[in-house]
Amino acid sequence: MIQGLLLAMIAGSLVGLQNIFNSKVNERAGTWTTTTIVLGMGFLASLMTGLLFEGGHLFTLQNMKLWYWFSGVIGVGVVICLTQGIKLLGPTLATSIVLTSQLGFALLWDSLGWLGLEQVPFSFQQLLGVLVIVGGAIVYKLGGVRKEMERSC
Repeated sequence: MIQGLLLAMIAGSLVGLQNIFNSKVNERAGTWTTTTIVLGMGFLASLMTGLLFEGGHLFTLQNMKLWYWFSGVIGVGVVICLTQGIKLLGPTLATSIVLTSQLGFALLWDSLGWLGLEQVPFSFQQLLGVLVIVGGAIVYKLGGVRKEMERSC
């Protein structure tokens, strides 16, 4: 469990870092170029690392459903929406909304057992957790609005 927590924390920090890098590339190159660079470099890094660690077994796929192959297409939407969201809202607010949405949909999919997931019973404690995060994003945003109002006075 500790290893899972650490890996999840590392993933969160890497996503936050990637979002900042992506937004900086987007400032200079535009959305589609950014998406191409991000996903292209990710492909190359994955391919090289996979070949290094798994060799010829890298592309041994067993009983994978066809629609799982579209994960990369979903990744295009993720990169485009994140870079534009950060551009319009700033990194912290955009990321907090993304995480809230991600948690909310994960709760929905887990509770319904969709997409091949094992169904997890829904509880109002889980919903409350999502709502607390939504509240945190609202408090964060309102805190920024208050500071802007104080500066303009």
